[in-house]
Amino acid sequence: MSVTNFKNHIAALVVVLSTAVVSCTTTSHDVLPDEYVDTLVVEEPPMLYGLPIDSFVIEHGKVARRQNLSHILLRAGISYADIYYASDQAMPMFDFRDIRAGNTYTLFFSPDTLHRLRHFVYDIDETTYIRCSFVDSISVTLNRREVHIEERAVGAVINSSLWVAASEQGISHAVTLELSDIFAWCVDFFGIEKGDYFKVVYSENYIDSTSVGLDCIKAALFVHKGKPYYAFYYEQDSTSSYFDLEGYSLRRAFLKAPLKYSRISSRFSNGRMHPVLKIRRPHHGVDYAAPAGTPVYTIGDGTVVAKGWDKKGGGNYVKIKHNSTYTSVYMHLRGFAKGIVTGKLVSQGDLIGFVGATGLATGPHLDFRIYKNNKPVNPLTLDAPPTEPVNNDNVQDFMNYSDSLRAIIDAIEINIDSNE
Repeated sequence: MSVTNFKNHIAALVVVLSTAVVSCTTTSHDVLPDEYVDTLVVEEPPMLYGLPIDSFVIEHGKVARRQNLSHILLRAGISYADIYYASDQAMPMFDFRDIRAGNTYTLFFSPDTLHRLRHFVYDIDETTYIRCSFVDSISVTLNRREVHIEERAVGAVINSSLWVAASEQGISHAVTLELSDIFAWCVDFFGIEKGDYFKVVYSENYIDSTSVGLDCIKAALFVHKGKPYYAFYYEQDSTSSYFDLEGYSLRRAFLKAPLKYSRISSRFSNGRMHPVLKIRRPHHGVDYAAPAGTPVYTIGDGTVVAKGWDKKGGGNYVKIKHNSTYTSVYMHLRGFAKGIVTGKLVSQGDLIGFVGATGLATGPHLDFRIYKNNKPVNPLTLDAPPTEPVNNDNVQDFMNYSDSLRAIIDAIEINIDSNE
């Protein structure tokens, strides 16, 4: 073979081999099975406190009464020296001397036969936890769980109580409590009637699928004894409050009642049969039956003008002068709140005492009275004036805002006739 022919042969062979390589490469990509491609996708393992669950043996626990960090970690195999070091590292973020009984913690152990503790996590509260890692070195980090907000628009007819109706709709106790606070100035929650109903638009904080607290009630409607009460959350001048359809504050000069979770055992009367004396005489107040020790709050701002023992049967009592017109009295108290003395200034909702059965009483209850110009008036029918309305400069903005929320409220469907 001549040199020329040899060179031509080699060149041809290179071309053939190159083509073969290209052909093989192209073919291998073209025929790669889809199921093989899918196996190349690496899924993120399930995580707990930022740690992969399948990499550890995990144990959960609750802090026992009088238990401290050393009690927990010593049993997990951590030395006193390492516990002290970890606690010292945590000090700028959290003092482990403040761990509380009942709070949860989690231990992450190595999955091998040595079963060494690698991480300790303590839940400070629902959203915050602190992690101590015992790997190559000891490190401590303070972390917050990711919180997301969910919005709901829901309503219910009340057939027995607000609490039951709300619970049946999956509404948390935090929302129910806030509803009762919002409407405390206009709705008599001790006189709720079957067929009353409510609608509410609110946002709630969640970690995963667990509620960790109410974010905000944006709007609500409460229909009580056939009368509708709207409430719209609105901010102005760096403050926020709830206002009605006309822009008037739902906050009144007086609360409707001075305590929670009770029933009315006796109403305002000019001739009630006294349960102890067995004679008819005026009862110019409202008796709220409640467990002994139930907190009692002042219905409005004012000054304590009397505190002590009522010799006429009222037992321990507090008298508060709200202004030149109104005075309120709270009787049969078991005891007084700390700091309640004559001359003290109090604000609406301040704790003043506790339900008891002192004086002429057959059981624990609060005898609550209101005087207008020194004359007794029925607390259940008193219509106290509202506080400051929406500012004039904000009226149009509020109206636009409340109209949009009212449309959402009115669109909530409930079976109003379900109680019949």
